[in-house]
Amino acid sequence: MTELTLEVFAAAADRLRSEIRKTIIGQDDAIHHLLVAAFSRGHCLLEGPPGTAKTLLARSFAAALSLEFGRIQFTPDLMPGDVLGANLFDFSTNAFRLVKGPVFTDILLADEINRAPPKTQAALLQAMNERVVTIDGTDYALGGHFQVVATQNPIEQQGTYPLPEAQNDRFLFKIVIDYPEREHEIAILRQHADEALDFGTRTGRIEAVLTPEVLDGARRLIDSIRLDDKILAYILDIVRETRTDPDIREGASTRAADAIASAVRAAAALDGRDYAIPDDVQSLALPALRHRILLSPTAEIEGRTADDVLQAILARIEAPR
Repeated sequence: MTELTLEVFAAAADRLRSEIRKTIIGQDDAIHHLLVAAFSRGHCLLEGPPGTAKTLLARSFAAALSLEFGRIQFTPDLMPGDVLGANLFDFSTNAFRLVKGPVFTDILLADEINRAPPKTQAALLQAMNERVVTIDGTDYALGGHFQVVATQNPIEQQGTYPLPEAQNDRFLFKIVIDYPEREHEIAILRQHADEALDFGTRTGRIEAVLTPEVLDGARRLIDSIRLDDKILAYILDIVRETRTDPDIREGASTRAADAIASAVRAAAALDGRDYAIPDDVQSLALPALRHRILLSPTAEIEGRTADDVLQAILARIEAPR
């Protein structure tokens, strides 16, 4: 990819999807949203029952982008130092030496992030917002490719801690992953029946599509896209409606509107366009807002979900023409 144009970038994005689909079957929306997040420098929260390939999706995603992958299994006894690292005394040199934690990587899988106590979850806040961590008063950069892909299990509640609102707000998307359709599940079983019983073989078939340098070029290409004022007003109208809707106790922040605007630019480029359309906003509004709002007690009693309320908002906000 010598000359990065929108057409070349869109073709490369199609190749990325094809590579990830070698291991992930029936989760096209999740793949699309992960790619949008990668190119708009956002973090993702994957929510779904166990055994729905959330970890495999993150590994495949990193492999296709040729980025370094790291994983942390969050547990109730995990401490902030286990995430960030610590300065340890080295007796051979008679000095302290930094032992970097697993956060020093490109794609960080924070597995079952809601199992760690709030103090440990908070250790990621600075890293997610600034891509920097502070250890003993010294700042350490994580690099421009740092991205958190966190998972949480919506079924099991024992031994879990709800994510603080401030941390939820730092995730660009909350991607809901459900069980695949029957034809997709049989395709998964058929594919694995022809493989060795080794988890590593499943990501081993993925070929890297982009280098980190090309990823940087793609991001600069997306940065050059400017949104029409009508699209910006449409995004803001949706976000502001979440603050007055009677079914919502706490609406979305200005950060949420800004995050949607960034994601819309990436979605347009992935489709080979240098302009955004209302469909881009509508396709990203739910994953970008469902974790940023708190429902009213009445809506919860009636069994309404965040997606139900947001769909109603989208239905009544007139899209620009």
